[in-house]
Amino acid sequence: MEQDTLIIEGAGGKRLIRGTVQVNGSKNDAVQAIAAGLICRTPLKLENLPQIDDVSKMLALVERLGGEVKRGKRSASILPPANLAHPKLDEEIAEKIRASILFSGPTLARYGEVTFPHPGGCVIGERPIDFFLHGFRAMGARVVDEGKGYLIRAPRGGLRGATIFFKNQSVTATETFLMAALLARGETVLKNCALEPEIENLVNFLKSAGGRITGLGTTTLTIQGGKPLSPKRAYRILPDRIEAGSFAIMGSLLAEELKLTHCEPEHLEALLNLLGEMGIGVKRGKQSVTILAPKGELKALKVKTHEYPGFPTDLQAPFTVLLTQARGGSEVFEAIFEGRVAYAETLNRMGAKIEILDSHRLKISGPTPLQGQEVSSPDLRAGLAYLLAGLIAHGKTIVHNARYIDRGYEDIAHRLTTLGLSIKRA
Repeated sequence: MEQDTLIIEGAGGKRLIRGTVQVNGSKNDAVQAIAAGLICRTPLKLENLPQIDDVSKMLALVERLGGEVKRGKRSASILPPANLAHPKLDEEIAEKIRASILFSGPTLARYGEVTFPHPGGCVIGERPIDFFLHGFRAMGARVVDEGKGYLIRAPRGGLRGATIFFKNQSVTATETFLMAALLARGETVLKNCALEPEIENLVNFLKSAGGRITGLGTTTLTIQGGKPLSPKRAYRILPDRIEAGSFAIMGSLLAEELKLTHCEPEHLEALLNLLGEMGIGVKRGKQSVTILAPKGELKALKVKTHEYPGFPTDLQAPFTVLLTQARGGSEVFEAIFEGRVAYAETLNRMGAKIEILDSHRLKISGPTPLQGQEVSSPDLRAGLAYLLAGLIAHGKTIVHNARYIDRGYEDIAHRLTTLGLSIKRA
């Protein structure tokens, strides 16, 4: 059995949890904050960093570029190299993490050139890079497809400001061009931007460091280019709303009462409202959420993923596990990523009754008891769904490729064990 294997003894439908779990810093906020270090002339200090694999890889990419990284327990300080002749992202690392694409904009804008491979990470349908190539060309850059990756060169004098319209709202593209535009010449206007809380946190920090950005809270951001920024404060990573949502779903399945602390309830509105519709008790605090066991059977419902503030695609797979325990027919429509419902075949092997209508839609009949199986994680969120399914199943579940889960959930086995669940790493 491999080291990245989790062994779970299922609760068999029993509610075993009564306790508290603390939500860690956001993976999605941390990776963009690390990339932002490349557009700063003085060290960028990061606080509330989660200790997860994606963060380690992003910090390693800074070091491989020649930057200095000082690590603390939940913090880091980043000082980028002053000059780079031919900056190239480390292929071995960048190919394993989708967020590596975030370095493309800041590196190109600051050093005039960047070479990077096709970004890796979870395989979730088609995740095109054309947003980025189109945007870089609009800013005057020359793009060379080298087969395994891309070489991009800024025009003489640096990137030029441009108006860029994203044909679909993209968090990563919004973040990448927001950072690149701060070092470009002139004004850049980004249209159809994503509205996630992590982008708001990034913009507020960049403005505090001297960035000139308007339009926060809207889908159009206007950026005035200039010189590298000088941070006047540390960048504090937001609580991870996806981790908080995952624990809320787990509590809905397994808890008599579970309190989530160090979170932002307003970032969880879409999920918490759906839990309430299903009959689950939800108490909101200032920086906490308490999940209470339903008084009757869980109610079936229809769910459609949507960009923030809608229901997040990253919670779709875990939420489907919850719907297998609801009375009646539920439906899931994955509106953002094609093929992000393939994990349902494995849940069916565990006893679920899920009809895969197409690459975007599921029809679920419940409630159905689940039976432990040996499964393999195909990606981060599906892996977490298998873990949740194993926790409520009868018997033993073995989850291979748990390294995918480690990308977004810190020390998951230990944290769940302290709540009274039976899970260990092989």
